[in-house]
Amino acid sequence: MTSRSHIKAVLFDLDGVLYIGKQLIPGALAAVAQLRKAGIAVRFVTNTSTLSLASLQQKLHDFGFNPVQEEVMSAPQATIQYLKTLHNPVCKLLLAEDVKQDFAGFAQSDTAANVVVIGDIGDGWTYALLNEVFHCLVNGAQLIAIHKNRFWQTEAGLQMDIGAFITGLEYASNTRAMLMGKPSRHFFNLAVDALQLKPEEVVMVGDDIDADVGGAQDAGLHGVLVKTGKYRETYARLSAVEPDAVLDSVRELSGWLGCQSR
Repeated sequence: MTSRSHIKAVLFDLDGVLYIGKQLIPGALAAVAQLRKAGIAVRFVTNTSTLSLASLQQKLHDFGFNPVQEEVMSAPQATIQYLKTLHNPVCKLLLAEDVKQDFAGFAQSDTAANVVVIGDIGDGWTYALLNEVFHCLVNGAQLIAIHKNRFWQTEAGLQMDIGAFITGLEYASNTRAMLMGKPSRHFFNLAVDALQLKPEEVVMVGDDIDADVGGAQDAGLHGVLVKTGKYRETYARLSAVEPDAVLDSVRELSGWLGCQSR
């Protein structure tokens, strides 16, 4: 295997790449350990909007990845960084209760918000709630989407994600959501800048050919697709994205990188 010695960091998507629900992907722990041993920086990047930063770090610790704080980057954290740049944001938060803890420093209102932040709220979606958000938007509130995923992989199978709700609200209110997570170029730029590396020195590994691989490549990174999690051959074949590599699972990553020869 040819060594890709110019690669200095790997960004890992979480759900579907390292684990699914409460189940580790076979070989995931070893894959991360091999990279660390080879001196390659590791970052855990996710669109997940149901877990606070503390809960996300704890979940990774419980699995055995033992990340330090700077190794974890989530779309909600990117959103918080953006909100801090605004003048007096008043937020309507459509987020899971756990992740709302990270937004406690911002003013909140259900009726007088000038920013609407939307993430995963599970079964909380109703027509009445959509209409509340719609009225905020037509009255001038900014729409921020933690992500815009079509679907995600659960232990019970594929499940529709929030992308359809975001698209519907955009259409009804004639506005455009600001996207915080993958495939936003801004999200990948934040990760690369924090690493103090060049984009071409970083690889993104994900199970979503569009959000993970396509988003990374659009930002100048390499994109590797794994055939686990939400990966579906038909969907991948119809995508215009051409991954730098397609691997059966994350356990093949160190071999593709040529870590053994470093």
